[in-house]
Amino acid sequence: MTPTQFKEARRKLGLSATQLGHILNSDPRTVRRWESEGDARPVNPIAMQVVQWMLDGYRPPQWPD
Repeated sequence: MTPTQFKEARRKLGLSATQLGHILNSDPRTVRRWESEGDARPVNPIAMQVVQWMLDGYRPPQWPD
């Protein structure tokens, strides 16, 4: 998953970077770095897997109401 695909997935889920950060127990700035094509950091593979699960229908307990 590229940074752009990760960002598109977050938007498709209707989540802000802050909300996704809360779900992933990560700082929202880290989420935004994962979404940045110019950043040298790749998207965290565990975060990618969790986002894919959420796209497939999983909703964690931290899901915003």
